[in-house]
Amino acid sequence: MSAPRIVLDGALRCRDEADAAAVRAHLAKHVRLTRAEPGCLAFAVDPTDDPLVWEVRERFADAEAFAAHQARVRESEWGRATAGIPRAYEVREER
Repeated sequence: MSAPRIVLDGALRCRDEADAAAVRAHLAKHVRLTRAEPGCLAFAVDPTDDPLVWEVRERFADAEAFAAHQARVRESEWGRATAGIPRAYEVREER
């Protein structure tokens, strides 16, 4: 039996325009690097009608790939620039 996929769905909720500017400044590179990671099946961070909120959808092949992604993000420009921005995420396994 194969390992379950890891699915993350939720929202990045900026507190103010400064947070939103940080997201806009770093998002394209973050998306490009994440999509190139081994085990990344899908990754999207899309604006919503609210200019301070982005919808986040992630799919990874397994828990190991998801953990590697999280570790890379913590050390990345994106991770440092957006560390204080609140996230509302649900992470689950999917078969």
